[in-house]
Amino acid sequence: QVQLVESGGGLVQAGGSLRLSCAASGSIFRINNMAWYRQAPGNQRELVAAITNGGSTNYADSVKGRFTISRDNAKNTVSLQMNGLKPEDTAVYYCNAQLFRRAWSASTTDYWGQGTQVTVSS
Repeated sequence: QVQLVESGGGLVQAGGSLRLSCAASGSIFRINNMAWYRQAPGNQRELVAAITNGGSTNYADSVKGRFTISRDNAKNTVSLQMNGLKPEDTAVYYCNAQLFRRAWSASTTDYWGQGTQVTVSS
């Protein structure tokens, strides 16, 4: 089994900062991409930021320059530093990992965390 456990959500005023963390544990051979998604009420889940195991990053246009994704491959963790938060950033944030469970696995499997609420007040 594989588990992704997120932490760090909460309530913050506009302009403030939060740091989300996600730790993957269980039967893991290697993690490829890790990412953060978010879903606001009535909206579809959307990609916020992604990072490869080599450290290449990709961001949604709406968060570029404000959010920074990072990972620790030795600890199987990924973090999202969120600065300059806006009310429109309010959503449930989900951690995602695409990983190989075994050395002989032919393809990766997607795993998701349970989500953590981020609320930005104006």
